[in-house]
Amino acid sequence: MKILSSIRFSFIFIALLLFPFLISAQGAWWQQHVSYEMEILMDVNTHRFTGKQKLTYHNNSPDTLDKVYYHLFLNAFQPGSAMDMRSRTIADPDSRVGDRISKLKDSEIGYQRVRTLKQDSRDTKFKTSGTILEVVLNKPIPPGGKTKLEMEFDAQVPLQIRRNGRMSAEGIDYSMAQWYPKLAEYDWEGWHAYPYIGREFHGVWGDFDVKITIDAKYTVAGTGYLQNPQEIGHGYGTVNDRKKRKDNLLTWHFVAKDVHDFMWAADPDYVHTTIQVPDGPLLRFFYDPKSATVDNWKKLPEMTSKAFQYMNKHFGKYPYDQYSVIQGGDGGMEYPMATLITGNRNMVSLLGVTIHELVHSWFQGVLATNEGLHSWMDEGFTVFATNLAMRHVLGTDSQENPHESAYQSYLNNARSGKEEPLTTHSDRYHSNRSYGINAYNKGCVILSQLGYVIGDETLMRGMRSYFETWKFKHPTPTDFRRVMEKNSGMLLDWYFHDWVSTTNTLDYGISSVNSASDKTIVTVENFGTAIMPMEVLIITKDNRRELHYIPLRVMRGIKQPEYTGLKWINHEPWPWTYPSYSFEVSIPLENIQSIVLDPSGRIVDINPENQVWSPDQKPVPFKDPTQ
Repeated sequence: MKILSSIRFSFIFIALLLFPFLISAQGAWWQQHVSYEMEILMDVNTHRFTGKQKLTYHNNSPDTLDKVYYHLFLNAFQPGSAMDMRSRTIADPDSRVGDRISKLKDSEIGYQRVRTLKQDSRDTKFKTSGTILEVVLNKPIPPGGKTKLEMEFDAQVPLQIRRNGRMSAEGIDYSMAQWYPKLAEYDWEGWHAYPYIGREFHGVWGDFDVKITIDAKYTVAGTGYLQNPQEIGHGYGTVNDRKKRKDNLLTWHFVAKDVHDFMWAADPDYVHTTIQVPDGPLLRFFYDPKSATVDNWKKLPEMTSKAFQYMNKHFGKYPYDQYSVIQGGDGGMEYPMATLITGNRNMVSLLGVTIHELVHSWFQGVLATNEGLHSWMDEGFTVFATNLAMRHVLGTDSQENPHESAYQSYLNNARSGKEEPLTTHSDRYHSNRSYGINAYNKGCVILSQLGYVIGDETLMRGMRSYFETWKFKHPTPTDFRRVMEKNSGMLLDWYFHDWVSTTNTLDYGISSVNSASDKTIVTVENFGTAIMPMEVLIITKDNRRELHYIPLRVMRGIKQPEYTGLKWINHEPWPWTYPSYSFEVSIPLENIQSIVLDPSGRIVDINPENQVWSPDQKPVPFKDPTQ
């Protein structure tokens, strides 16, 4: 018995020692890595190009991989493609797409055709399925292993319809986004081999070495650092040794490290200008000098520099030495180290789209959350930061709520009864409108309202911490929540449950105000389905003000007072299952002029009419607007 007991004790002791490490291993962070080498030959007469791609893939996962998948985005621009059918059947098609893909001629479609694909010098089996290339590996890649994949392919650039293509509406020859066979991401959730139907993207972090050979009259711009400016010119530097081929072609050699995509654009008429951001990147601008708004493009660099300085200070330092603003595409779209934007705009519009896309460099270019699954963490966070940066650049810092339009857009959607949860995959929304409001506006509201919960200063400190902690790592909503919990000292699972996983709505109202001797009893009621801590402002008839703060019990903490010159009174936490909460105010009822819930206007209450009480105004009860 003593021997058995000793063995049992030893086993338990060893298990206790190992247990934390087992848990740590299960939660260990990892991500894949890829290195691309590509040589591209573009024929500007046929709008076709051939490509050679060498790809080294590092499997840092704990899994053995016997397949890999590539995105072949250009195949979306063919009649009958998934993008075409989605655009022709969704309730509110994007006006830029509509039924245009279905009408493309053979010479106008896009395609990528893989001719050969070898793994470590041996032919592989592969098949093309729409915009996805499915590859069966000759030799599985073990955990910690790597392999080399070599491909030869042909492609045709489609007419400009959505993001990429030739001959944009503004006359830019080539907007080369989603143009090369791109390896799909594999992470702890498995493969993300989404068909391309016009929404968002996800990619493997890696390094790119790209050589683009094209007609010598073209200026090329995009991701990465040009390696041979002395051979190129075109505004990149003094030409010392221009090595044109006999067929009047130039080869542009770009290198980019630690990016998850590579975009380029080309036009023979591009003007190329630069400006250096103080303690920041060199900004490059490429635009058509024949544009009617060319004067706006001349003013843009200084304002863009100011926006970069703001973002560096408040959200974390941009990690690359260069960023390019390029006229092209069909609106505005972000890519690593560069953006494509349409340029025929008034000054405010041109500045707005430029700032929005450059802000994406933080949330999509560097943090790079999976946009298919969590588009709000990119688009919504970008809208939030854009509003603040625009306010700074335009000198309108006194604006009370720079996110007001996002609030109103979200509220209109919530009241419509057609809202969908943020957990909806970007490709699976019932309408473009629903996707746009959720990803852009509700995502912005989530951040702004989080500032109400934890305090604006804490929020901004958390945003910088989030960027530094998770840059180059594809963070998830849980990663973001944990950063904010650490910075605030609060538990926030309840908040993200309501605003990400559900379509719960807020409706807090003042249900009664009663006299109690020389004091007043205020009762606040939750008429809605979401929960929120409450700030209640008491204004006396002689204009004295005091704020009563009611935290939620599930927060397990309270925020610090935010307003100077205002008496701040903390109350016991509100257990969320209680439909109402009453508290005492040390002011006689006859001395109170008004009582206001959420005086800062940072929560999105769908029925604000019952948030204000005054002696001559009864609170308005909640009514369902859909009934």
